[in-house]
Amino acid sequence: MAVEVAADRAIFFSTTDFASAATYTPTGGSAATVNGIFDNGYSEVDMGGQVAVASTDPQFTCATSDVSGAAEGDALTVSSVDYTVRRVEPDGTGVTVLFLETD
Repeated sequence: MAVEVAADRAIFFSTTDFASAATYTPTGGSAATVNGIFDNGYSEVDMGGQVAVASTDPQFTCATSDVSGAAEGDALTVSSVDYTVRRVEPDGTGVTVLFLETD
C-alpha cells in the first residue's frame, strides 16, 4: 500500500493555500500552466563585516508529473518574472524541484 498518491501531493500544490501558478515551457515545446511552491531565498557570505557574496536561490517545487521531461534550459515564468531552469531534481516521491536563474 502506497503511503501517498498523486491526490495527496496535489494538496500541497493548491493555489488556494501554498502554491502559485506558473507557466512552464520546455525547450522547443508548448507552454503549460503548472502549480508549485516558489521560493527565492536570499543568502550572503560575510567576510569580516563586509558582504563578499550575496545571491538569491530561486526554485520551484511541483509535481513531477507536471514537469516529467524537464531539462536544463527550459523556461518558467512566475509572477511575470522569467526564469531559466538550471537544474532539475526529482526526489523520487513524485515531487521535483526546479532550480532557476533569472533571464
